[in-house]
Amino acid sequence: MIRAGGLAAGYAADLLLADPRRGHPVAGFGRAAAALERRWWRDDRRAGAAYVAVLVGGAVALGVVAERTRRPLPRAAATAVAAWAVLGGTSLDREGAAIQRLLDEGRLEDARVRLTHLVGRDTAQLSESEVVRAAVESLAENTSDAVVAPLVWGAVAGVPGLLGYRAANTLDAMVGHRSARHERFGWAAARLDDVLNLPGSRLTAALAVLLGEDRGSAWRAWRRDASGHPSPNAGPVEAAFAGALGIRLGGRNVYGAGAEQRVEQRAVMGDGRPPVRDDLARARRLARRVGLAAAAAAAVGAVVRSHA
Repeated sequence: MIRAGGLAAGYAADLLLADPRRGHPVAGFGRAAAALERRWWRDDRRAGAAYVAVLVGGAVALGVVAERTRRPLPRAAATAVAAWAVLGGTSLDREGAAIQRLLDEGRLEDARVRLTHLVGRDTAQLSESEVVRAAVESLAENTSDAVVAPLVWGAVAGVPGLLGYRAANTLDAMVGHRSARHERFGWAAARLDDVLNLPGSRLTAALAVLLGEDRGSAWRAWRRDASGHPSPNAGPVEAAFAGALGIRLGGRNVYGAGAEQRVEQRAVMGDGRPPVRDDLARARRLARRVGLAAAAAAAVGAVVRSHA
């Protein structure tokens, strides 16, 4: 009950407070990780694996220390603070709402710029439908990464699970992407993030099927289209969202610029129409329902685990 209560309180804190604009613990971890990378970087997988082991191991160790007390109230408080620190659902929804508002006001250029807060692709030439597609894809993937997966690890492993997961996920965002610098050094970060996100992404996809507007289409898209995505975890989530909303996701993405520009032709997910402006609001509502259901499932799972 202590862990379940802490997770519920942390989820509620994220709903009410979102992420702080300054002094966020995850941002502080990112700065420390960037400083360590500058010292440790080698074009070598072993160096990257050691880098990940030190940083993720340190986060887990901090979580173990935070949970060391046997008194119920401090343990519940530590879980709540850790959950609030690692969850990002409300900030994610606010970014989606900002893009939606700009599109409603006819400010496509500003919406393209705001979209860069959510995606790494080049947004400068995107049409309104492509802006919506990119935003929905990011909402789906980040609902898994920033809400469901940390709740799963919090239910399984408490504060060490919450902090360790967020450390691994942050390192993947920093060094796990494909680039000349990080192809080898970031390999361990990317693979660890893939493994840790497996349960959360499947739960997210399952909840999108159960809570979406079209369960049959969501299930079919998940089974048929997920494997075409280059990410083993984003694929099921984005496919399930596409089917649930009756739209098509995937297609051409452009990354970088100039000589370093890279074009990816992603598999199409879902067999509905291209996204339109109103679909962003529908995707936000679905993401909120999925997050709430995941919080409830995590609390129940924590109670069951405490009695196992």
